[in-house]
Amino acid sequence: MAKIEASLVKELRERTGAGMMDCKKALSETSGDMEKAVEFLREKGLAAATKKSGRITSEGIVESYIHGGGRIGVLVEMNCETDFVAKNEDFRALVRDMAMQIAAANPQYITREEVPTHIIEHEKEILRAQAINEGKPEKIIDKMVEGRLEKYFAEVCLMEQNFVREGDQSVKEYIQSKVAVFGENMAVRRFARFQMGEGLPKRSEA
Repeated sequence: MAKIEASLVKELRERTGAGMMDCKKALSETSGDMEKAVEFLREKGLAAATKKSGRITSEGIVESYIHGGGRIGVLVEMNCETDFVAKNEDFRALVRDMAMQIAAANPQYITREEVPTHIIEHEKEILRAQAINEGKPEKIIDKMVEGRLEKYFAEVCLMEQNFVREGDQSVKEYIQSKVAVFGENMAVRRFARFQMGEGLPKRSEA
C-alpha cells in the first residue's frame, strides 16, 4: 500500500471535516486520489454520523422563513455541539434548508417516535378499512397496512420526508451527510409553521 503524505491527509480533513484516521483510510483505499477519497468519505458518511448521534447538542440557531408573500411562515430551532459550528454560514444554510422544507412539505412531527400512539392506531384503522373496501384478501391486509403506514410516516415526519432539494434522499440522510462534513452531531429540536387563515372559517360567497 502506497505511503500517504500527511499533507494530503490534512487537506482531506479540512475539506470534509472527517477524522484523521478516516481520511488516511480513505486516501489509502483510493490510492491517494483526493476526489475519490472525498466521495469515499461521503459514502461512509452515514456511519460516521451514527457514531456522533449520541453527543449533546446545546448550541445552534433559530431560523425563520417566509414564503408566498407572507402566506406561510416557519420558525425552526436546530442544534449543534459547538458555538463555532453554530456561527458557520454552511450550518446556517442547512437550517434555512430545514425551514424551507417545513414550509413546503408541512410535516406534523420531527420523528415517528413523536407521533402519539392513539394517532398511529387511528391511522391503522383507516388504512385497514381502505384495504377491506378495496377487496384485498385478509391474509395480506396486515402487510398492506404496515406498508401504507410507512408512507404515512414519510408524509408527516420531517426526518422521513424526501428532502425537497435532493429528492433521492430523506431529510435525515441529508442532515447526516452534513454531520459527516462538520464532524458534529446536529438535530432539529422544534419548529412551528404558520399558514395564513389556517383554521379560520371561510367566508361563503353570496
